[in-house]
Amino acid sequence: MSRLFDYPFEMRPLSEEEGGGWLISFPDLPGCASDGETPEEAIINGRDALEAWIAAMKESGREIPKPDGAPSGKFIVRVPRSIHARLSARARQEGVSMNSLVSAFLAESLGRREGRGER
Repeated sequence: MSRLFDYPFEMRPLSEEEGGGWLISFPDLPGCASDGETPEEAIINGRDALEAWIAAMKESGREIPKPDGAPSGKFIVRVPRSIHARLSARARQEGVSMNSLVSAFLAESLGRREGRGER
């Protein structure tokens, strides 16, 4: 079973014309994408899409591309205990891991900035 972060992914907010919510796609895996109402839901659905995409490729005997040496997706950041406690409580409330919650927050923030033309 593959993990979501083995492959680089992109997330962006969907416009109202596109149905709203969030899109997650995997540039190394043609056609592998999903969406969700929230960034957290898009990440969960993206994991399902990735696993289904890989299973379909295996079933058809096609080669599965290896991740292209992109960044590992892992970094360590120290935060004040009060922020750690708030993140932990929010993750429990949402029923997701703290890693998923923080990833969703980062993706949402980056999506907003890119929507304003900032990079």
